[in-house]
This record gives sequence, C-alpha cells and structure tokens, in this order.
Amino acid sequence: MTPAIAQATNTRDTHTHRFIQRHLDVRRRVVGVLCAAALLTTLAGCATPPAAPSIPISDTGPWSGRLTLTVETEPPQRFYAGFTLEGDAGMGQLALTSPLGNTLAVLRWEPGHTELIRGSQTETYGSFDDLAVRATGTPIPMPALFDWLRGQNAVIDDWQADLSMLAQGRLTAQRLHPAPAVQLRVVLNRAQ
Repeated sequence: MTPAIAQATNTRDTHTHRFIQRHLDVRRRVVGVLCAAALLTTLAGCATPPAAPSIPISDTGPWSGRLTLTVETEPPQRFYAGFTLEGDAGMGQLALTSPLGNTLAVLRWEPGHTELIRGSQTETYGSFDDLAVRATGTPIPMPALFDWLRGQNAVIDDWQADLSMLAQGRLTAQRLHPAPAVQLRVVLNRAQ
C-alpha cells in the first residue's frame, strides 16, 4: 500500500470512527431523555393530587357565587349570573349580577308577595314560582335550593340534586319532567 493510500484509509477510518462516535452519543442522549421521561411519567402516575379545599356549609347563609340555569327549549335558554342569596324559603332576597358586578335583577319574597326589581322597574307576583316562570320560563324549587345549600338532599317533585361536590362549593340539580328539562348549576364563592 502506498503512503497516499494508507493516509486516505486512515483519514476515512478516522471520519468513520468520529461518525460512529457522534451517532452513539446522540443515541445515548435520546435513550437518556426517554428514560427520564418514563421515570417522570411513572412518578406522576403515583402522585396523589391534593384534596380540593372544602367550603364550610352554612346553615343560615348568605350564600354567594355563580349560577347557571339551562332550560332545554328549542333553542336552549341559558342564564348565567353571579348571585347573593339571603333569607329562607319563606322570606328572602336573591340578587343577580353580571360578570362585571352590575345588578341585573333583585328578587324579593315574603308570604303572599313576591317582586322582581330590574333597574327602576318593579313587577309584583303572587308567588316565587310565578316570578321564576316570568323571569326564566320555568319554576325554580326555592325551598329545596335552601335545603341543598345547607347540605340536605331535599326531595322535590321531578327535581334531583347532586350534592356530592358541595364541600368543594358545587351543586347541580336537574328536572327532567315535565318538559322542558332544566339544569341548575351553582358554584359557591370561597369564604374570605
């Protein structure tokens, strides 16, 4: 072998050796990253998420938060509002606010008298159900709502409440019959 051929062979062998070395380094890094990712995934799968902080259930209120009422008409009607609820089923007040904090309406009731106040207009009704039908198109079980907020699963005709998330400040109730179906979702504010 001539010196030129020997030098070319050594150069080629050196380049091949460097190529193989770089390829092995890249493979080692990829395998290392994959092993680290697998380890982190395994550890994350074993981790227990922290329990959601519970909200003390008030027997007397007032309660505040956000509510959504969905009436399954064609097309569906959805009402979203912030709220503050005071009193009890016999006498009380429900203030509804926009996301910006503006008062949308105030509903007040006492035996034999119920009123809806919107801005400077006041409308009077014989019962809370009449007022709710006028405002939303469907009756709302106000006596049961107070019980549900207190953590008592009151049974009201055709309404079913899910209180399983009440300690986390969430309440869901639905009415399937009579049509239209209605769903009420409440998210309570956390105590300051």
